[in-house]
Amino acid sequence: MVPIIRWGGAIQQELSEGWSRVIQHDLTGKLDGHSWTVEFPVHIDCTYLNGRYDENGVARHGYAADAPFIETPRDARYHYSKRFGIESSYRLSEQAIATTTTRDATVRLLYVVVSLLLQNAWRHLHYEYVATPRWGGRRLWWWPYKGFVNMIRRAVWTALAVRRAVPANRPPDDRFYR
Repeated sequence: MVPIIRWGGAIQQELSEGWSRVIQHDLTGKLDGHSWTVEFPVHIDCTYLNGRYDENGVARHGYAADAPFIETPRDARYHYSKRFGIESSYRLSEQAIATTTTRDATVRLLYVVVSLLLQNAWRHLHYEYVATPRWGGRRLWWWPYKGFVNMIRRAVWTALAVRRAVPANRPPDDRFYR
């Protein structure tokens, strides 16, 4: 599923008028001297947004989707809206993922799973303990994910007694030898 951008004249015309519908759109091009044409369904979903968009307040969004579970333009909008959460979760998990040069897939998968578990713990703690209950839902206070990851990192360093600096004017003790 891909959102349609208003680049071509034909798709601009389709996205600027009418109501929710499914159309067949063709895309043509040339590659290495050969011309090609691809035809695919475009689901155009129209919603009324309180006079915010054009003169009638109608927002038209097009989605190129050729999936058996998408039958109506509303289905296309619903399934596309779920992608935002998935993509932002992966973007957020990259902030706390450990970097490695290993080619072992299990180690890399372990790092991804730990990163996603940290993210889920942050979301749960943010909702349960940082947000304040009120009418209409909780109010989320500012608590960035990076701050949570740094807090966890400091706690792990303290628990494992990691030394980040050598005290001056004192000989190293037995913790520096293995």
